[in-house]
Amino acid sequence: MNEYTSGAPREPGSQWYDNEAGPLVRPYAMTGGRTRSGPTGVRFDLIALVTLDPGAAGADGDTTLGPEHRSLVDLCRTETQSVAELAAGADLPVGVVRVLLGDLLELGRVTVSRPVPPAQLPDERILREVIAGLRAL
Repeated sequence: MNEYTSGAPREPGSQWYDNEAGPLVRPYAMTGGRTRSGPTGVRFDLIALVTLDPGAAGADGDTTLGPEHRSLVDLCRTETQSVAELAAGADLPVGVVRVLLGDLLELGRVTVSRPVPPAQLPDERILREVIAGLRAL
């Protein structure tokens, strides 16, 4: 048992984090207990591209955004990134990032470009014919 699980009262000034692991904040605390993003439960693919909306106001003074939201906005500020890259850059679980991105999307802070479904991609045979035609030039 440690000071967090013993049930003993905490001493004033004691730390809420583990020195080796860093701050301990459970994923459900970051998302307010939500497991789906937005009211419609939009699910973001790992390769969906997230871009900071140029018309969105700065997130620095926004009190509606939590620190994790601001971290994602800061990561998008430099360049467009995939959901997987944002999760790695923010050091957060992908599920948490998906919920937080849903919040940012609803607030108009980011735009998301979803990947093209495989049914809409050109046939491989057509691509090979195009390549062959280009080589023939």
